[in-house]
Amino acid sequence: MPAHIVAVSTSATKGVKKNNLPQARVLVNFGLAGDAHAGDWHRQVSLLAQESIDKMRQRGLDLKPGDFAENITTQGIDIPHLPIGTKLRLGNEVVLEVTQIGKACHHGCAIKQAVGDCVMPGKGFLPGA
Repeated sequence: MPAHIVAVSTSATKGVKKNNLPQARVLVNFGLAGDAHAGDWHRQVSLLAQESIDKMRQRGLDLKPGDFAENITTQGIDIPHLPIGTKLRLGNEVVLEVTQIGKACHHGCAIKQAVGDCVMPGKGFLPGA
């Protein structure tokens, strides 16, 4: 199966599950419009592989894209092993650059509390838009 986007998700608050959208607007050097993590810094958009979510689902958890607060859920991309600096093209107009692999869950992370674990520290990545 070719690599593709499974879902695009945003939230107005940090540390919560994100809502899936039919589409989103990517703002250059800022991130997804309306998302709490967007801004003028190095982690503007977060990605997570559907394969990582599926591994957590095998533990009996009811999870869907956006539940780990990722903006873009992909399938067919080995996200944890992409080198820093890798550029990914999304559609015809958006290019993301990998700036970090994983992110630490902050104290009181709603995702970790809800599902008992979080895959973002080692499996997600944060590119600049």
